[in-house]
Amino acid sequence: MQEPQNRALPAGYRLLDYQINSVLSKGGFSFIYLARDQQGKIVAIKEYLPASLARRTEGDRVEPSSPDNLAGFRQGLKCFFEEGRALARIDHDNILRVLNFFRANDTVYLVMQYERGKSLRDYIRSHAEPPDEQFVRKLFCDLLNGLREVHTHKLLHLDIKPDNIHIRLDGSPVLLDFGSVRRTLTDVQPKLPPSYTPGFAPPEQYFDRKLLGPWSDIYSIGASMYACMVRSAPLAADLRSKHDTMVSAVKAGKDIYSARLLEIIDWCMQLDHLKRPQSVFALQKALLALVPKPPRKPTLLGSIRKKLSGISQP
Repeated sequence: MQEPQNRALPAGYRLLDYQINSVLSKGGFSFIYLARDQQGKIVAIKEYLPASLARRTEGDRVEPSSPDNLAGFRQGLKCFFEEGRALARIDHDNILRVLNFFRANDTVYLVMQYERGKSLRDYIRSHAEPPDEQFVRKLFCDLLNGLREVHTHKLLHLDIKPDNIHIRLDGSPVLLDFGSVRRTLTDVQPKLPPSYTPGFAPPEQYFDRKLLGPWSDIYSIGASMYACMVRSAPLAADLRSKHDTMVSAVKAGKDIYSARLLEIIDWCMQLDHLKRPQSVFALQKALLALVPKPPRKPTLLGSIRKKLSGISQP
């Protein structure tokens, strides 16, 4: 049965110290609005409003759509608020900055920095050829700096994919839209749609969530790099677990990227989580090893020695 459509807050609506301009996006779990703060700065505001659990009443309030949905709605609300609190403590250039979070209209709102640019998915689709290796290495090395900070705070992203990798106008990446709240909701409400994205979610997100860890986000990083290469999503992990017909990166990209980068992508996408890089640091180390070291600048003493050795030659 199709989910009922919720109403967004209208343009011009005053939400505490913010004024809603328009809807940026809507999904099964939330609305994201373009808004302005009291100083006129543009921000993005994310509203917790899971369509399968809640509805907006005739006023502005949000309430569970039935008594059966009360527990799931409240659990998700709590997780959404706690995630906002956790993300507000992270100040990193490659992670979307949460500026504020608050309760209103019987739901929760996250106020986020608004970033101009386009998603990696749109970037890939706007080019006839795969992005070159230098672009991929730089983009994902920078992104991993942010993901490493997330993992340091004992958080997982759990929804890394080209749609959630935003490329700013200056070319730097920023990671958007954490999926842990959706995972919590689907745990307590099995009737909700899956919280993972086929092709980018690791097998443990399908089969055994007790195994989730940093290596789970690393699988999604590998799948996103694979998508850059083939310009589409890789085969879903649940299908791979039954019968793995996915062409390895080493084979699929032999004329596109270096053999070592392709080996790293395959390493990240191992079905067995213990065979993947176990930390962002381990993956970063492998990616950075691909970058040739610049030649050492000659020292003054070295230059003098070189000249003297040349003079002494017969």
